[in-house]
Amino acid sequence: MMLSELVDTAAEVAATSSRRAKIDALARLLAASSPDELVPLVGLLLAQPRQGRVGVGWRGIAAVDVTHAPDPVLTIADVDAALEEVAGAAGAGSSLRRGEALAALAARSTAAEWDFLARAILGELRTGALAGVLLDAIAAAADRPVGAVRRAAMLSGDLAETARVALTGTAADLDEVGLVVGRPVLPMLAGTAATASDALATTGPASVEYKLDGARIQVHRRGDTVQVFTRSRADITHRVPEIVEIVRALPAHDLILDGETLSLDEDGGPRPFQETLSRFSADVGRDQLLRPWFFDLLHVDGKDLVDEPLSVRLSELDRVAAPWRMPGVVTDDPETAERLSREALAAGHEGVLVKGVDSPYTAGRRGTSWVKVKPVHTYDLVVLAAEWGSGRRRGLLSNLHLAARDPGGEWGEPGGLVMVGKTFKGLTDDLLRWQTETFPALETRRTAHAVFLRPELVVEIAIDGVQRSSRYPGGIALRFARVRGYRPDKSVADADTVGTLRALLRG
Repeated sequence: MMLSELVDTAAEVAATSSRRAKIDALARLLAASSPDELVPLVGLLLAQPRQGRVGVGWRGIAAVDVTHAPDPVLTIADVDAALEEVAGAAGAGSSLRRGEALAALAARSTAAEWDFLARAILGELRTGALAGVLLDAIAAAADRPVGAVRRAAMLSGDLAETARVALTGTAADLDEVGLVVGRPVLPMLAGTAATASDALATTGPASVEYKLDGARIQVHRRGDTVQVFTRSRADITHRVPEIVEIVRALPAHDLILDGETLSLDEDGGPRPFQETLSRFSADVGRDQLLRPWFFDLLHVDGKDLVDEPLSVRLSELDRVAAPWRMPGVVTDDPETAERLSREALAAGHEGVLVKGVDSPYTAGRRGTSWVKVKPVHTYDLVVLAAEWGSGRRRGLLSNLHLAARDPGGEWGEPGGLVMVGKTFKGLTDDLLRWQTETFPALETRRTAHAVFLRPELVVEIAIDGVQRSSRYPGGIALRFARVRGYRPDKSVADADTVGTLRALLRG
């Protein structure tokens, strides 16, 4: 299959708000794919390449300066091989080799194809081809029941592999996909609410639990063999021996546990999120121990629990792992839920998760059974640039480059501004049109992908927090940033500083 077919379909999907139309377009694409193309194809559609993170950030993409191919020549197999080369670069000179491989791929791509690939590599593809839509498309293309496809995806933990089984195997092959100790399951996800009371009104009687600013883990044990997986299903067992030993000591033979982990400071408070993630790096020392908190149990000693209500799963979890339970309380009282929320925040955590006690474990979907409640922070930031949109936003200036003030020049950026993140979320159709009409008057330069501006516009941005990051010059990145609105009443001098944002880093 040609890459251009995927790009055209992605544009078609992004251009419509009809879920049915999205499913039909994706189903046609999947049905036309060869067995060998299905896994890389699904990975690109989800902006999750088969190779995982290929070692390229926005700076690497921005550094690519080539003349694109005038006509499509790349196949899906060509792209997969090129990404394999990029991801495989290691050792001395790896950055140069990675850049050369990336530039070669860009030169063989048309401009539209490179725009798609760049966004897929960065995880910023916005086609509307979310997992739920793609699951339905797989079912339609394979002529299989949606429930069978959804369950296979949940239990295998791999949507791309589910597509391969559904489209190349029999109905029995799909039904035989089951829960396997040692194979990570797609994690159950949560919706959002403004308050714990609001969440409780949605779920009914619920387990209200601390929401940690930690890393999601899934731990599998068979006998003395313990494996620890991340949210993205990466095996980090050899990097977290303290978690392995804790689970190995639990009173059971077989287990699949769902939870979070983070490192604690000397006072027992949570260290910053990035310090927890740094422990997942192979070359980081073990001086900061990770402490697990488990909040669900999917399997114990030959018994699958995913279809059992949460109340049953928690009872079993208490039996085998009570000392490592996530703090929480089962209640239907709004004041009790609010009290626990206040306690969680006071302890330095993100907020709470409210989970209906009757809910089964439904992986990979955001529904109303689990609802997270976290405070929102708002800051005034400066717009440095905007990227051209794709799909429904094609021809419109969309993704904003955001900066904070750096009055002391601590971060070495010219003009006293330092970039701290990007976002396209929260932009209404009216704002998109306004940006496209207004920004050219402030333009200082442009590339094929973005228009760079004089730093004059201040925009109010809501975020869930910040995290340490080498991706942007300020040493931090905004978490879940979204636009609240422009502030014409404020000047750049009124914008928040990078120091104010960095103060959100705990520890």
